[in-house]
Amino acid sequence: MQEQKVNPIGVFDSGVGGLTVVRALMERLPFEDIIYFGDTARVPYGVKSVSTITTFATQIAEFLLNHQVKVLIIACNTIAAVAAQVVQDLSSVPVLNVINAGARAAVNITHNNQIGILGTPATINSNAYIRAIHEVDNRIRVITQACPLFVPLVEEGWLDHPVTRMTALEYLKPVLAENIDTLVLGCTHYPLLKPILSEVAGKSVQLVDSAITISNETASLLTKHKIANLKSREPVYRFYVTDVPLRFQTIGERFLGRTLEHVKVVNW
Repeated sequence: MQEQKVNPIGVFDSGVGGLTVVRALMERLPFEDIIYFGDTARVPYGVKSVSTITTFATQIAEFLLNHQVKVLIIACNTIAAVAAQVVQDLSSVPVLNVINAGARAAVNITHNNQIGILGTPATINSNAYIRAIHEVDNRIRVITQACPLFVPLVEEGWLDHPVTRMTALEYLKPVLAENIDTLVLGCTHYPLLKPILSEVAGKSVQLVDSAITISNETASLLTKHKIANLKSREPVYRFYVTDVPLRFQTIGERFLGRTLEHVKVVNW
């Protein structure tokens, strides 16, 4: 058990978006080592078949398990929507995913049982958030909205741009019309748009950032299983990608909120 305490946390995503989860973990669990895997050569996953996504997710999960991680975090909503169970079945360590974490947090927050979900078309079309929320409480009404333009706007760095503000107004208009009091940011890119989304949604709507909720769930899980690393130490962060595309460093550091170091390219 003592040896497992110093093992790293494994986080994976289809690209760089999951670095918002890594950032939240760094802040919430400052002594934990983290290994991140971003499948940057094969992103986006949202346009691929379920069998292809499942194959990719299995490859990455096995890679991280071979690095002796003590918990696996699926930081990609698309993978969580279609392949969470497959990863769970092959993993010898606990598995958490952003959809379940976001769904549980939203159910705990809502007062009027009206929850809005913003996500990519693939995530929204999967109905994964609706299923996850109804597993906790089937009385809740869930209003979903696909937001295909948010990811490119975030990757362009237009976090406080008039175009982004106008886009947010358009996407949120039908959702806010349904009298929601809770709004889930169902994509790991979206936390970077929190200031704009919060402003557009208004003070009566509480935002659920699944990066923060999953970092809290991870902390609870490590404590429950007695595998938290409580010793004050300098953590080790390692980042694996399948390609280093143009602007990767710039986008990655924007998501991470710090310098992106120790990046290695994996060739399958």
